[in-house]
Amino acid sequence: MTKKIILLSIVLVLAGLSFFEQNSKNASAPYRFKKMQSELTRNVYSDSVLRYVKHNYKTIVLRNATIIDGTGAPAKKKQTIIVKSGKFHVIGNDDEVVVPTEAKIMNMQGKTIIPGLVGMHNHLHIPGFPDVGEIASKLYLAAGVTTIQTCGATDSEKELLLSYEIEQGKKIGPNIVPSAPFVNGPGGNPNMIIPKNLKHLKDTLGYWLNKDVKWIKVYRNVKPADLEEIIDMAHGYGAKVRGHLCSVTFEEATRYGIDGIEHGLNSASDFRTNKTYGVCGGGREYMDELNIDDPKVKSLQQQMIDKGTFLTSTLSIYEASVPNRIYLDDRAKSVMSPYLLDQYERRSKEAQHLKSDLTREKRLQRIMAFDRQFHEMGGLLCSGVDAGRHIVPGFGDQRNFELLREAGFSTEEAIQVMTNNGAKALGKSDIGSIAVGKNADFVILDGTLVNDPSAIYKVNTVFKNGLGYDSNKLIGDLQGKFGL
Repeated sequence: MTKKIILLSIVLVLAGLSFFEQNSKNASAPYRFKKMQSELTRNVYSDSVLRYVKHNYKTIVLRNATIIDGTGAPAKKKQTIIVKSGKFHVIGNDDEVVVPTEAKIMNMQGKTIIPGLVGMHNHLHIPGFPDVGEIASKLYLAAGVTTIQTCGATDSEKELLLSYEIEQGKKIGPNIVPSAPFVNGPGGNPNMIIPKNLKHLKDTLGYWLNKDVKWIKVYRNVKPADLEEIIDMAHGYGAKVRGHLCSVTFEEATRYGIDGIEHGLNSASDFRTNKTYGVCGGGREYMDELNIDDPKVKSLQQQMIDKGTFLTSTLSIYEASVPNRIYLDDRAKSVMSPYLLDQYERRSKEAQHLKSDLTREKRLQRIMAFDRQFHEMGGLLCSGVDAGRHIVPGFGDQRNFELLREAGFSTEEAIQVMTNNGAKALGKSDIGSIAVGKNADFVILDGTLVNDPSAIYKVNTVFKNGLGYDSNKLIGDLQGKFGL
């Protein structure tokens, strides 16, 4: 009887190995195995990942912590957090929490703990570079961004593969929620989906949706009829649609059922003069004249709120185009390639002649006010970097925090926008805030963030799934490599 059991076990093991081997040869295997993650070992990390890990303990106790939990609630001081097996296990007052004897204890005096940032417009490409995925992923994580939604892909196959490799511990980076290629209309780039007809659109979308891609990004010239079809089809697959709009107004897209809209006021063609239906055109005087508290603005925002359409703020990339604000963070300068640095120097020289022109500065203030009003009215406002120019992945996310504060958000509100709101938009209840039972994705900052907004840049350690990564080491190994 025992021999039969042993033989049967051997047969089953060999059969399993054969199945794995056969499917590993299949190009689509990573996407199928992703659905089987509970059957795979998720805690086996490659050496290329482990070299950046400085805290790898089953149980960690963080004492004397100041916590901003991501819900918008006031910061709490003298808190103890117990992280166990990659989850928040206990959170409470220092004098009330019983500390396990086997735990690694860390003193958080003088530090602030925030949830891992959720980047909601965080590409793995930049203009001129269709694939910066592996370098960008390291930069995102180093800056405290533990989850990203890529908001449109130039190479969706690579995004899917990198997402899988990070999830399985083969490569380092944030958790990636990948996208299908951008869907556009006439005039789009070659790597975008530009539908020839309805069948072409449905066949192409079906290809990506069947690969379990859950996010579709539409772009500036998308046809209204195509957008309606995209939304209906995506929702039928349990996927979501977001858009950088122009040909379609915010009001139209919201009425069609779009899930999210990018960039805020700068892309709201609702207010353009001489706007033709379905065409990206018309005058943009509204960017210099519109009162944000105008009833027509509030009515549009209320419609978005009523329909559950989230808005993604991308303040740092717009700021990069404001002549009197152009600057380069020393850390960003250190990781940029000579080519990108040369581009920055050229733009900076050009901007010197335009510093007295405050047109774009005033527009930035309007964009900020639009974001703030949407949030105050109860809208779901998220944040993303949309890296480009001299705005570097991760560092631009951190800059967004300071710009949200400038826009009138409290420290706690800004962190809520950058963490929990993004998790809600993604439909992920296991991340986004510091709460018992959620994944231990959090950032330890040196300093008191409420009193010193610059502490957002002082990343001590980034934890993802309870594993603590060395931010400085990540950045140190990326000197001069971004944009090669």
